[in-house]
Amino acid sequence: MTLIEMMMAIAIFSIGVEGFTLLFTRAWKNNAFVIESGEASMTASRGVQKTVDVVRRARQADNGSYSIVSADDNDFVFYSDIDKDGATERVHYYREANTLKVGVTDPAGIPPAYPDGDQNIQIIANYVANDASHPIFSYYDENYPADEINNPMETPASVSDVRMAKIHLMINIDPDNAPDYINIQSFVALRNLNEYDRAH
Repeated sequence: MTLIEMMMAIAIFSIGVEGFTLLFTRAWKNNAFVIESGEASMTASRGVQKTVDVVRRARQADNGSYSIVSADDNDFVFYSDIDKDGATERVHYYREANTLKVGVTDPAGIPPAYPDGDQNIQIIANYVANDASHPIFSYYDENYPADEINNPMETPASVSDVRMAKIHLMINIDPDNAPDYINIQSFVALRNLNEYDRAH
């Protein structure tokens, strides 16, 4: 083999190695993206399921306050026995940057009272990418679905009229490079408020 042939062989081999490395790197990045997206989606889905269960069981506070404190696009405060211990906690779901969080405050004292602020805070979902036209929380009154003109309700919603909520998360781990969103949504009826309506 001449020197020129050897140099050409080395050049071809180098190009092949570089191409293989590039292909492997891209495949690895794509695979990592798929795995991370799947994990984020699964975490968000579990979070929505847990949220639905807690919202469904919204009830009067231990100090007699109404079940719902406030109901806005990305901020929902109400009372529920979130940990099923018999006591009614104040539950605060809210968005902070690209994260959905829940703050829980236990009643204290006799008669029971709820301290200001959130005592315990947990992350429900990361990579939340909802925009202004796609709120995390939407609210519906007793006339839905017959009345779709006034539903979903304008926010902040009149808490005494809320009978159902929709929870909608748009998840995107890389919104700059991946325009497709993972949409997770669920409707939930506030059981105790609907039972109150039927009783009256």
